[in-house]
Amino acid sequence: MAKTPAISDAEWEVMDVLWEQSPRTAGELADALCERMNWSANTLKTLLSRLVKKGVLKTQPQANRYLYSPVIPRSRYVRQEADSFVDRVFGGGEAPMILHFVRRARLTKEEIAELRRILDEKSGEK
Repeated sequence: MAKTPAISDAEWEVMDVLWEQSPRTAGELADALCERMNWSANTLKTLLSRLVKKGVLKTQPQANRYLYSPVIPRSRYVRQEADSFVDRVFGGGEAPMILHFVRRARLTKEEIAELRRILDEKSGEK
Protein backbone atom coordinates (compact mmCIF):
# COMPACT_ATOMS: atom_id res chain seq x y z
CA MET A 1 0.00 0.00 0.00
CA ALA A 2 1.31 3.45 -0.92
CA LYS A 3 2.22 5.77 1.93
CA THR A 4 -0.65 7.99 2.94
CA PRO A 5 0.16 11.69 2.32
CA ALA A 6 1.08 13.52 5.52
CA ILE A 7 -1.40 16.09 6.75
CA SER A 8 -0.84 18.94 9.18
CA ASP A 9 -2.78 19.42 12.42
CA ALA A 10 -4.91 22.09 10.73
CA GLU A 11 -5.60 19.81 7.77
CA TRP A 12 -6.57 17.08 10.23
CA GLU A 13 -9.23 19.42 11.67
CA VAL A 14 -10.74 19.83 8.20
CA MET A 15 -10.60 16.11 7.52
CA ASP A 16 -12.14 15.30 10.89
CA VAL A 17 -15.23 17.33 9.99
CA LEU A 18 -15.44 15.65 6.59
CA TRP A 19 -14.95 12.17 8.05
CA GLU A 20 -17.92 12.87 10.30
CA GLN A 21 -20.16 13.91 7.40
CA SER A 22 -19.48 14.37 3.72
CA PRO A 23 -19.77 15.64 1.14
CA ARG A 24 -19.78 19.23 2.38
CA THR A 25 -19.40 22.59 0.70
CA ALA A 26 -16.72 25.11 1.65
CA GLY A 27 -19.47 27.18 3.25
CA GLU A 28 -20.58 24.28 5.42
CA LEU A 29 -16.98 23.65 6.41
CA ALA A 30 -16.53 27.33 7.24
CA ASP A 31 -19.60 27.19 9.49
CA ALA A 32 -18.17 24.15 11.26
CA LEU A 33 -14.56 25.33 11.58
CA CYS A 34 -13.77 29.01 11.09
CA GLU A 35 -15.08 30.40 14.34
CA ARG A 36 -13.96 27.45 16.47
CA MET A 37 -10.46 27.44 14.95
CA ASN A 38 -10.23 31.23 14.57
CA TRP A 39 -9.62 30.86 10.82
CA SER A 40 -10.53 33.19 8.00
CA ALA A 41 -12.37 31.87 4.94
CA ASN A 42 -9.10 32.24 3.00
CA THR A 43 -7.29 30.00 5.48
CA LEU A 44 -9.93 27.32 5.02
CA LYS A 45 -9.75 27.64 1.22
CA THR A 46 -5.96 27.25 1.37
CA LEU A 47 -6.29 24.12 3.49
CA LEU A 48 -8.90 22.66 1.14
CA SER A 49 -6.70 23.39 -1.86
CA ARG A 50 -3.71 21.68 -0.21
CA LEU A 51 -5.76 18.61 0.67
CA VAL A 52 -7.06 18.34 -2.89
CA LYS A 53 -3.51 18.67 -4.30
CA LYS A 54 -2.30 15.94 -1.93
CA GLY A 55 -5.08 13.66 -3.18
CA VAL A 56 -6.65 13.44 0.26
CA LEU A 57 -9.87 15.21 -0.79
CA LYS A 58 -11.87 15.07 -3.97
CA THR A 59 -14.21 17.72 -5.30
CA GLN A 60 -17.47 17.37 -7.10
CA PRO A 61 -18.95 20.41 -8.85
CA GLN A 62 -22.52 21.24 -7.89
CA ALA A 63 -24.11 24.33 -9.43
CA ASN A 64 -21.77 27.23 -8.52
CA ARG A 65 -19.90 25.46 -5.73
CA TYR A 66 -17.87 22.34 -4.97
CA LEU A 67 -18.64 19.47 -2.67
CA TYR A 68 -15.64 18.10 -0.76
CA SER A 69 -15.28 14.44 0.24
CA PRO A 70 -12.44 12.40 1.74
CA VAL A 71 -10.56 10.06 -0.57
CA ILE A 72 -8.67 8.35 2.25
CA PRO A 73 -10.58 6.87 5.20
CA ARG A 74 -9.99 8.07 8.74
CA SER A 75 -8.92 4.58 9.82
CA ARG A 76 -5.93 4.71 7.46
CA TYR A 77 -4.74 7.99 8.99
CA VAL A 78 -5.32 6.77 12.53
CA ARG A 79 -3.23 3.69 11.78
CA GLN A 80 -0.43 5.76 10.22
CA GLU A 81 -0.38 8.26 13.11
CA ALA A 82 -0.43 5.47 15.70
CA ASP A 83 2.44 3.65 13.97
CA SER A 84 4.43 6.89 13.75
CA PHE A 85 3.85 7.60 17.45
CA VAL A 86 4.91 4.08 18.50
CA ASP A 87 8.03 4.31 16.34
CA ARG A 88 9.04 7.77 17.58
CA VAL A 89 8.24 7.47 21.27
CA PHE A 90 8.58 3.75 22.01
CA GLY A 91 11.12 2.65 19.39
CA GLY A 92 8.48 0.65 17.55
CA GLY A 93 7.55 -1.43 20.60
CA GLU A 94 3.80 -1.74 21.05
CA ALA A 95 4.05 -3.68 24.33
CA PRO A 96 6.12 -0.97 26.11
CA MET A 97 3.58 1.62 24.95
CA ILE A 98 0.65 -0.41 26.25
CA LEU A 99 2.39 -1.05 29.57
CA HIS A 100 3.17 2.65 29.92
CA PHE A 101 -0.43 3.70 29.41
CA VAL A 102 -1.93 0.94 31.55
CA ARG A 103 0.37 1.86 34.44
CA ARG A 104 -0.59 5.53 34.18
CA ALA A 105 -4.32 5.09 33.60
CA ARG A 106 -7.02 5.34 36.22
CA LEU A 107 -9.12 2.39 35.19
CA THR A 108 -12.60 1.41 36.30
CA LYS A 109 -13.36 -2.17 37.33
CA GLU A 110 -15.16 -2.60 34.01
CA GLU A 111 -12.13 -1.39 32.05
CA ILE A 112 -9.83 -3.71 34.00
CA ALA A 113 -12.19 -6.62 33.29
CA GLU A 114 -12.14 -5.74 29.58
CA LEU A 115 -8.32 -5.64 29.59
CA ARG A 116 -8.25 -9.04 31.31
CA ARG A 117 -10.66 -10.44 28.73
CA ILE A 118 -8.48 -9.14 25.88
CA LEU A 119 -5.30 -10.52 27.49
CA ASP A 120 -6.94 -13.91 28.08
CA GLU A 121 -8.03 -13.94 24.45
CA LYS A 122 -4.50 -13.00 23.33
CA SER A 123 -2.89 -15.70 25.51
CA GLY A 124 -5.03 -18.30 23.73
CA GLU A 125 -3.76 -17.20 20.28
CA LYS A 126 -0.96 -19.17 18.74
